[in-house]
Amino acid sequence: MQVESLSLEGLLLIKPPLFSDERGLFFEGYRRSRYVEGGIDVEFLQDNFAFSKKDTLRGLHDQIKPGQAKLISVVEGSIWDVAVDIRPESRTFGKWAAIELNDKNRWQFFIPVGFLHGYCVLSKTACVHYKVSAVYDEAMERTVHWNDPEIGINWPINTPLLSPRDRVAPFLKHYNISKIDAKLGI
Repeated sequence: MQVESLSLEGLLLIKPPLFSDERGLFFEGYRRSRYVEGGIDVEFLQDNFAFSKKDTLRGLHDQIKPGQAKLISVVEGSIWDVAVDIRPESRTFGKWAAIELNDKNRWQFFIPVGFLHGYCVLSKTACVHYKVSAVYDEAMERTVHWNDPEIGINWPINTPLLSPRDRVAPFLKHYNISKIDAKLGI
């Protein structure tokens, strides 16, 4: 397994070894000991699957407390996956990084606690699998507008299909991240 650091501290790209022949393909999607050796010492508590059609955009989301580290992969199709640093003391606060994940490269994107996450579907459909380090709690979810001009994500689609919640999400500046996180003891 190859683990590469990305442009924002904590973001990792995982490239599992793929074994293919005339029968098809095999790869190991997750083995805790190998991920710990690769620097991902996280206990994942929930697995999620999302099936979406082309131009669907999900995000930008995070869970405030206790936060959710994520390990994202694509079962079928192709997505453009984005992480935005919202760690209050980070020198890269408000900066973003993106990677294309698909059913050909079988890469995985590790996003630690302290990042917003979102993705858009590039293929006709996509099935996305992600492991998270905390059980989903709607009361702790924070949503930021997908097209926040201060973040400036260069999305590869212009007119995304959005959920009602994502369509009306506030911009990042409407959250006082430091005060919220301090109040919650984060």
